[in-house]
Amino acid sequence: MVYFNCDYTEGAHPRIMEKLLDTNLEQTPGYGTDIYCEQAKALILQACQCPKAQVHFLVGGTQVNFTIIRAALRPHQGVIAPETGHIHVHETGAVEATGHKILALPCGVEGKLTAAQVEKAAAEHFAGSMPPAHMVQPKMVYISQPTENGALYSLEELEALHTVCRKWGLFLFADGARMGYGLTARGADAALPDMARLCDAFTIGGTKCGALFGEAAVLVNPALQEDFLYAVKQNGGMLAKGRLLGLQFSGLFESGLYYEICQKANAFAYEIADACKEAGFPAYAPSPTNQQFFIFPDDVLEKLQQHFHFSFWEKTDEGHTAVRICTSWATTEENVQALISAIKAAGAEK
Repeated sequence: MVYFNCDYTEGAHPRIMEKLLDTNLEQTPGYGTDIYCEQAKALILQACQCPKAQVHFLVGGTQVNFTIIRAALRPHQGVIAPETGHIHVHETGAVEATGHKILALPCGVEGKLTAAQVEKAAAEHFAGSMPPAHMVQPKMVYISQPTENGALYSLEELEALHTVCRKWGLFLFADGARMGYGLTARGADAALPDMARLCDAFTIGGTKCGALFGEAAVLVNPALQEDFLYAVKQNGGMLAKGRLLGLQFSGLFESGLYYEICQKANAFAYEIADACKEAGFPAYAPSPTNQQFFIFPDDVLEKLQQHFHFSFWEKTDEGHTAVRICTSWATTEENVQALISAIKAAGAEK
């Protein structure tokens, strides 16, 4: 069985593993206070062109998301998010468990929020007919770059969200668990310095982008920086052997590995997408990233799934199913070509 269902089942890139092995018996200060974490932070700040930001390393995506949100909001405040957003659908109510409501908005098949939606939601709360104090106050806007359905926010869309957030005093937070695949995607026009300029906080994913585990939180707005380490510790996001996180992010950023391996995964995804289109299988959602979404007749899908594992996405009708086909930094040419051959054969048999 060949897995095309997610981008984090493999271990880590060999260059990351080499770093971990080479320093295995070193004794360094714990909890992220070591030289390797400092080096990694400096590399990330350089890449973001934002020297005044703070970088913190946490163990995983759910931990970093709810820790940033919990630290940023007061008890009566909530976070606006797309209805398909990871914090709303795939984190077991972690944000709500901290006492903060997710104010989910419809987002269409691409999974993107628009500035107009945020404007409307904020205006309804702060300038509507109902006394504002009777409702949860929106204070943050959560997006992911790319979205759960693989779409990218353009630079223009990010700037519009930034503008409306500034107008209403909202924090803009971007989940970057798959940021590397978004930054290197075909047609992408928003780079890391743009994320730092337009967001109050964002994350840079390691788990899905070549690291064994770990996420980097980049806090740009000074209002979010004070005492953030207390929140990391209290919410279970701090790793005692912190150098393991620093080493991995140093490996990803010191020689461009982060971009190199994500770009390769995107290229493989485009080959698979082209094969699906040529075989006559329609796209479910447009995606320029390593996540591709296509609709197959159920009988065709049943045959493909004898050899390949995909993520179920949605039943589009009684006889068709949308699935996610996901490449990763570790996907091989051999496996891609095997899938393409199977897709072409399935198309020929239709």
